[in-house]
Amino acid sequence: MKLPLIFGIHGRKGEGKTFQCELVYKRMGVNVVHISGGELESPDAGDPARLIRLRYREAADLVKIRGEMAVLMINDLDAGAGRFDGMTQYTVNTQLVNNTLMNIADNPTNVQLPGSYDETPLPRIPIVVTGNDFATLYAPLVRDGRMQKFYWEPNRDDRLGIVGGIFSPDDLSRNDIETLVDTFPNQAIDFYGALRSQIYDEQIIDFIHRVGVENVSRNVVNTKTPPSFKKPDFRIGHLIEVGQRLVREQRRLQEMGLVQEYNQALNKVEENRSNGNGNYYRAYQPAPSVPLQPVEPNGASNTPAVPQPQSVVAASSLPDEVQQNVRNLMAQGYQVGMEYVDKRRFRTNAWQSCPVINGGSEGQALQAIEQCLVDHGQDYVRLIGIDPNSKRRVLERIIHRP
Repeated sequence: MKLPLIFGIHGRKGEGKTFQCELVYKRMGVNVVHISGGELESPDAGDPARLIRLRYREAADLVKIRGEMAVLMINDLDAGAGRFDGMTQYTVNTQLVNNTLMNIADNPTNVQLPGSYDETPLPRIPIVVTGNDFATLYAPLVRDGRMQKFYWEPNRDDRLGIVGGIFSPDDLSRNDIETLVDTFPNQAIDFYGALRSQIYDEQIIDFIHRVGVENVSRNVVNTKTPPSFKKPDFRIGHLIEVGQRLVREQRRLQEMGLVQEYNQALNKVEENRSNGNGNYYRAYQPAPSVPLQPVEPNGASNTPAVPQPQSVVAASSLPDEVQQNVRNLMAQGYQVGMEYVDKRRFRTNAWQSCPVINGGSEGQALQAIEQCLVDHGQDYVRLIGIDPNSKRRVLERIIHRP
């Protein structure tokens, strides 16, 4: 029986995916060989792929030499080998990393280093990878048969157990843990770890004020009696107060948005993507053979629209602006398509495609768009226009938001 070699654990940031893997490894007595997603790129082509093979063989040697289980752990695989948007550079190393992982998954007992060959079969080493969004990875790598996927989304009972473990040395009651979790229900698991560390940071700050900034080194390093601290204040009221302060800092970070003020190039992209200026065409270079005719703010076009029977237009429930966009695209010989994405993947720009409308009448195109909107009523949906000659997009416009 052929089983997937790779186990992919994905989910929201800060929910303790890597931390819980480490707990399981420790409890099972498993030797772990680590690779970080940051190691999957190099100025030298082929180095990351060779590193994966080298670490895999290192884990296999641990099994043979120590007689103990071993696992290859790759943290944040999507950050090192995924494509988040059109600005992500796709290098030769990215291709080789994907290809190497697929090759190892298909032949786990025959993993060779470049320039050498060893006929001795290796022990089969499981590969555990973590990430936030595996939709950004190369699709053949994450297919069933190579990777078994598990979405880690702790429920309330899970969160109570984890947070109770975080505060177990601090003698918090079960009711206090429930109050804390219910007060911050939308926070990730690492929020509670940061909250606990903030309580200790308060004592460090008090110590600095007490001895003076210029005397910290003398009292911490050059001393035979290191400073001692009393037990911190872990009352539930104080924990909630500190937690609300952390939440305010999170909100301030999200609301500042100074990059919009400083980055002129980003501002230009946002203007092109805006829904309120009437011109929805992005700054793509059109094909020389088919000049681009943008839509004017009043809804008219420089290119005469193809006349359509009134029954076709009247039968559509789409907004007039969407119908006008479709009409202009088809009049200029462009293909019309649709893309959708759920709320979770919207921030990573991981859109999925509906069937491209290639040819046909305007009525058929409008019906296909309406059907896509019906099928994905809980998702973001956008209309795209494609130049079939240059394979470039000439239009991207979100026409539905959940």
